[in-house]
Amino acid sequence: MPHGSPAAVRAVLDECFQPSDLLISDRPIAVPHLFVSDMDSTMIAAECIDELADFAGIKDQIAEITERAMQGELDFASALTERVALLKDLGEEAIARCLAERIAPMPGARTLVATLKARGCFTVLVTGGFHQFADPVAEQLGFERVVANRLAVHGGKLTGGLSGAITDSSVKRAVLLEEMARLGAGAVSLATGDGANDIPMIEAATYGLAYYAKPKARAAADGWVDRGDLTSVLTLLGVPRDEWVWE
Repeated sequence: MPHGSPAAVRAVLDECFQPSDLLISDRPIAVPHLFVSDMDSTMIAAECIDELADFAGIKDQIAEITERAMQGELDFASALTERVALLKDLGEEAIARCLAERIAPMPGARTLVATLKARGCFTVLVTGGFHQFADPVAEQLGFERVVANRLAVHGGKLTGGLSGAITDSSVKRAVLLEEMARLGAGAVSLATGDGANDIPMIEAATYGLAYYAKPKARAAADGWVDRGDLTSVLTLLGVPRDEWVWE
C-alpha cells in the first residue's frame, strides 16, 4: 500500500470518516473462497443465551456476564460455563419459544451468504453459542457447516452444563485454518465477528471484518461495518449490486 502502512491509513480514515464501512488491504481485494462468521450479534440480532435467560427470569444477571466476556474482560470458557449453570432446570421448550420469538437474522444476512455461495464460496457458521440455535439459523441463512456448543438436556430440562467440548476463540481460529488448508494454497478467507472471542479468527483470515463490534475486536480487524447492514460486506468486496442474490 503506498503512502503509509495499512495501520496508519486505517487510523486516518477512522478519525475522519465515522461511522464508516471499510476494508483495508495491501493487496487487491477479491471475493473469498471461504466465509467464516460468528452468529450472535453478527448474523442474528441477539445474544441467544441472554434471550434464553429471560425465560428463566435472569436476563440482566446473565447479560452482564455476556457483555464482559465479549469485551474481553472475562475468560470466555469460564464465563460460558457460569452462564449455562444459571440456566439449570429451565424447560427445553424455552429454546423453541426463544427461537420463534426472539431470534431474527441481521439485515442483509441472507443476501450476503447467498451471494458468496453463488460465487463458489464455502460458508461456515462458528459460534460460542449453541447448536440448538445455530443449526436452525444456519439452515435459514444457508450456511454449509456449523460449529457450536451444545446445551445438555435431560428429562426435558437443561442440566446446567454442556454436552461436548467448548467452542471458544481457539476453536473458531482452528476451524478457519482447517477449511483454508482443505481449500489449498492461494485460497482467500473472510471472517466476521463482533466480540473478543472472534479476534483470533479475524486475525487469521485474509480479511477480518468487525461488524458493529466491541472495541478490541474492531481494533484487531482489517476493517469494519459501523454504518450499513451485512450487504455492506459485499460492497467492500467489490461485488456489484446487480449481482447480489436476494433471498
